[in-house]
Amino acid sequence: MSYDLNDAQPQMAPIGELIPDGTFAKVRLTIRPGGVNGATPMDAGLLKASQSSDARMLDCEFTVVEGPHARRKFWQSFTVAGGKVDEKGQSIGWKISKATFRAMVDSALGLDPRDESPDAKAKRVLPGLKHLDGIVFAARIMVEPASNPQYRDQNRIANVVLPDEPQHTAVMRGETVPPEPVNAPPRKAASAAPGWQAPTPAWGAAPQPNATAAPAWGAQTAPAAAAATQAPASAAPGTPAMPAWLNG
Repeated sequence: MSYDLNDAQPQMAPIGELIPDGTFAKVRLTIRPGGVNGATPMDAGLLKASQSSDARMLDCEFTVVEGPHARRKFWQSFTVAGGKVDEKGQSIGWKISKATFRAMVDSALGLDPRDESPDAKAKRVLPGLKHLDGIVFAARIMVEPASNPQYRDQNRIANVVLPDEPQHTAVMRGETVPPEPVNAPPRKAASAAPGWQAPTPAWGAAPQPNATAAPAWGAQTAPAAAAATQAPASAAPGTPAMPAWLNG
């Protein structure tokens, strides 16, 4: 018996080595359940409690899918309830997280962020945060310096790359795109507020009694043109309306 090592994959990068600041990559989100219930039945035990406030968070692991940093991982939590509130008593962290989650959906499905058509809006409504598990989208990754010198710097999502940005198509194809460090000059001139800043659906705001299983996002490696135009699927009585892309 012998072991042929010629077809082995390249060794992993040293533990603690960071993905370079400003790297563009296609990444997959995996939720790490924290034992705290969310707002819907399918989110039971999904969230993680903050150790310093009443905030509840979605604990996410990101894995680079393709390219020179393939299989590299980093971690980030997103507040979905509680924490600091604005003048209207709404969670500031949730408003930020909701915008990021919407961008992930737009990036994964190839939706124009300015598209406010009924079909596009239907695809941005989720019966639960659990449906984000496995989503694959384009991202720009940053290096966040540690606030305490006792800790390491960490990788974070700098921004989700949207379909109206020039890097999106190449990233979703798995091509290498030149990095743009976070401290570099802005990529675009300031313009009028884009459509994605319009009010967004209240993700997971109301419990859904008959929620279905989470979609297999990982099976979709690039946004399909048909998914962007497909009309929402009809739902049986008592079943939450499901976005069309959940059936793809």
